[in-house]
Amino acid sequence: MCFHGDVTVSTFSFPTTILFGAGAVGRLPEELSKRGISRPLLVTDAGLARTPVFARVASLAPGAVVFSAVEPNPTERNVLDGLASYQQNRCNGIVGVGGGSPLDAAKAIRLKVTHELPLAEYDDLLDGADRISANVPPYIAIATTSGTGSEVSRSTVITITATNRKTVVFSPHLIPVLAIADPELTLDLPPHLTAGTGMDAFTHNVEAYISKGYHPICDAIALSGARMVWESLPRVMADPHDLEARSQMMMASMMGAIAFQKGLGATHSLAHPLSSDCGMHHGTSNAVLLPFVLEFNRPAVVQRLQDLEAQFGGGDIAAQVRDLNRRVGIAPRLRDYGVTEAALPALADKAIQDGCHQLNPRPCTREDLLALYRAAL
Repeated sequence: MCFHGDVTVSTFSFPTTILFGAGAVGRLPEELSKRGISRPLLVTDAGLARTPVFARVASLAPGAVVFSAVEPNPTERNVLDGLASYQQNRCNGIVGVGGGSPLDAAKAIRLKVTHELPLAEYDDLLDGADRISANVPPYIAIATTSGTGSEVSRSTVITITATNRKTVVFSPHLIPVLAIADPELTLDLPPHLTAGTGMDAFTHNVEAYISKGYHPICDAIALSGARMVWESLPRVMADPHDLEARSQMMMASMMGAIAFQKGLGATHSLAHPLSSDCGMHHGTSNAVLLPFVLEFNRPAVVQRLQDLEAQFGGGDIAAQVRDLNRRVGIAPRLRDYGVTEAALPALADKAIQDGCHQLNPRPCTREDLLALYRAAL
């Protein structure tokens, strides 16, 4: 792919159709027309809605109804409000624009358009996927960060009102019909969000690689994706308008989301309550916690950690991740983000209820998770 002069926009399908490359967002009008979407609900968050990036996307969908009330950690209330807007405005499709929060909220709104059960009934821990059918409206996802890879994933994470717990809803029917991955949309992302979302992509790839289960396709993708973040994230932090590095980060983000269909691990179970209870950015939480979880997991996955260490030039994997955090400006401790010792027992209660640790290579008890919080504090 060329990154100077004329830039190629590639089209390929894995696991969904992806338009990838600088300028890809310009294809939105024809992609809406192909799918018969004349009045989409344009889902985003309030901050992004005020930016030139969003204005550019909105100009390409003049018939859209804007819903911009998605919170940084999307809630059930956001989903229901978005559903009401969809229904009241007689929309016939959805376009999500943003990072993981708007893209996840858009997936859940899409689900609720045709599925009447409460969101809690679709919890992956309750075999909610069995209650999700292919009867959902078309959804196009446009990523403006390189982090969650929600534009190609089959999951959405929503904080449910009854439990105040981040709940994973997981089904192949939630995968967007089209992902538009245009690295130009990420060029002016603020440094702290570039770092946090970048380390989210890194954690997805690393945890997918060491998670339990047999999936060599995902393993290969994860190993390559982790290396791409390792090489490209520091470049992006040094030069935010490095289009080649931004492109590599956007690809690595999607690779992480594709890889974690295999599974994640304890880092994510620990990170989810930090977002819902303490307001920490999800990717930043992952970045702080990952070195401690890797140390915990070493006895169970010695060879896999050595594989990762080799990708990053050798040395202890936990030390390598801590150094990467330092290079991209992420503080090393939970206390640096206002987390207190008093909060840890309640966080551990929620972490053990989170399903991600079930695929961690080393089994976790609540006490293990509490100890990891304390080590990271």
